[in-house]
This record gives sequence, C-alpha cells and structure tokens, in this order.
Amino acid sequence: MRAIAIEPTASISALLPGASFADAFAIDIDDPGLDADAAARRVMGSVPGWVRYLLVLRDAVVRPFGLKGTDAVSKTASDRIGFFPCISCSPERVVMGFDDTHLDFRVVVDLSKIDGASQRVTASTVVKPHNIFGRVYLTVVMPFHRRIVPAMLARVVQ
Repeated sequence: MRAIAIEPTASISALLPGASFADAFAIDIDDPGLDADAAARRVMGSVPGWVRYLLVLRDAVVRPFGLKGTDAVSKTASDRIGFFPCISCSPERVVMGFDDTHLDFRVVVDLSKIDGASQRVTASTVVKPHNIFGRVYLTVVMPFHRRIVPAMLARVVQ
C-alpha cells in the first residue's frame, strides 16, 4: 500500500486562516479499530533514519536564525506525538503543530471509514508563513516534505 496525494479538505485550511499552503496524502488500511491518536502515533512515533538525519540537518541550519529546533519543541510540549505538540485530539482527528517566528504550521491526521473493514488515513499539512524567511523556508523544504509525508504515512500500515 502506498500513500497518494489528494486534495486537502476545506476544514484543513480553516485551521490556519490566511495560510498559503496546504496539502494532503492518504492511505487506505484494513484496520477498523484504529483511531486517529493511534494512527498519528504510528506515523510520527518512529521516524525513519533518513528523515531523522534530515531533521538534524534542518535544526543545525535554522538554529542560528533563532528558529525552534525539533528538540526544543518536544521539550516544551506537555502533550506531544513524536516531536510535534498535540493541539487537539478526537477519535477521528489529531491536530499537531506549533507557531514560530517565520511560520505557523499544523499537521493533521484524519480517519474516515470506507466500509466495515477499511479506513482511510489522511495526513494533511497547512502552513502560514509570516515573512520572507518563512516563504523561503517553505520553498526549500517542500521537495523533502513531498517525500517524507508519504513515507511516514505508510508506517500506519503495521
């Protein structure tokens, strides 16, 4: 099973009014008992080695500019999934993310029933840059983002 790119729903963009970027990837799974929290923890809980390497590199590059590193974010969040602070959680949707000086972003994991045995797990991202640095950052990370999200979403199939 592979994750596919889909059109983000209107409710995703509503999470960050004024956002200039939103995307979504989905994968269908045969696990009718899975809820959004468990799906988000499968997706975000164990980062592949190559993604971890990219995050370490990202942190080293952005730290001199005063941006939050993944370690700083995870230490300040009382409730988190992986290194992302959890903003809200229901059986059908988990919203994670944080606001920073250059941009605000949200990562959303949604579950929707297909039939009695199957569900669709969707990982959506919405970003609201605040300044030129946020727009440049988004442009630089986008090619990586488009590979990382489907690879991590595929981890929900266990």
